[in-house]
Amino acid sequence: MPLRVGIVYGTRPEAIKLAPLVLALDAASGVEPVVITTGQHRDMLDEINGLFGLRPRHNLGIMRPGQRLTTMASRIIHELRKPLLDERVDVVVVQGDTTTAFAAAYTAACERIPVAHVEAGLRTEDRFEPFPEEINRRLITPLAALHFAATAGAAANLLAEGVPSDDVYVTGNTVIDALHLVLAHPGRAAYHPSVPFAEGHPTLLLTMHRRESWGAPMARVAAAVAELCRARPALRCVIPLHPNPDVRRVFHRHLSSFAQVLLCEPLRYAEFIHLMHRATLVLTDSGGVQEEAPTLGTPVLVLRDRTERPEGVAAGCARLVGTDPALIVKEVGRLLDDPRAYEAMRRPGITCYGNGDAAARCLAALRERWPCSPDEPAGLRMSR
Repeated sequence: MPLRVGIVYGTRPEAIKLAPLVLALDAASGVEPVVITTGQHRDMLDEINGLFGLRPRHNLGIMRPGQRLTTMASRIIHELRKPLLDERVDVVVVQGDTTTAFAAAYTAACERIPVAHVEAGLRTEDRFEPFPEEINRRLITPLAALHFAATAGAAANLLAEGVPSDDVYVTGNTVIDALHLVLAHPGRAAYHPSVPFAEGHPTLLLTMHRRESWGAPMARVAAAVAELCRARPALRCVIPLHPNPDVRRVFHRHLSSFAQVLLCEPLRYAEFIHLMHRATLVLTDSGGVQEEAPTLGTPVLVLRDRTERPEGVAAGCARLVGTDPALIVKEVGRLLDDPRAYEAMRRPGITCYGNGDAAARCLAALRERWPCSPDEPAGLRMSR
């Protein structure tokens, strides 16, 4: 019997980061992936499923307008039990820190199905920043049997919390695998821009969506962009807007009158990667972008006061600026005006988040813990 690995995701970032593992499982002998989506990002999953050729067997369709986190979690817990049991899943894989990841880990644990956590061990030490992600990460840890930490620092966090060392694997981050897949595959890498790129102009790519950024923090960032645009007529700014109406309202109110600011719909993942690669610099409160942009050699200013991904900051390719308009304007200006400062942050190919073999390492760990057959050798222990 093959090892039946349930892969549960519900948001676009989860789908992106789990796609390389699904592909690795699908290509491996003695292993069968069972893909289940919750539909937490209902309108954004089809694109990623199509991009990577993912074929979910079940879609729980749990999203409802204005749904609270508690309602979402309870719906996932209620709806997920049946497909896990019907598919006779041997192990459940979750990724990151979403409500889907926590609810799926809790459901599996309640049914005594082992849980493997991809991107385990990230910590800010503040329960409410990012929210609810930091809470979800800490809740998943005691539920998981295997912990796939992207970095040695994340692994150290887990060990400090008492997770047994034999259960912790340093794998790198699967988002780097996904990045390489998009750039290497001609079909996936095709660039058909819906966003015109302004050649010869410095270009900022801005993404902002976290719950703790809503309201006044987001308005401060928008005010900083407005100040930069007034002071720098050559500057161009591209802002793919999160579907949340509160996010859209803030940026439209502050920036819709600026011709040099493009407020657009969320971009296809391949297009976003190419735009991030070509941008002068990125401003973001996103976790995944903090990993992707440095790998592409694009400096990142992180619109948060603390980050669970300190490796990019330590390497010098990311900098925390929070949401203080004066500091944002100052740091953007420094990078645009000082070539040496800019080049010091531009580190293409940096591997602090992995080198593209994270999915293979996760697969080897799964096979080591649950050998597929008596005749099949166990995988190699990951380096720590």
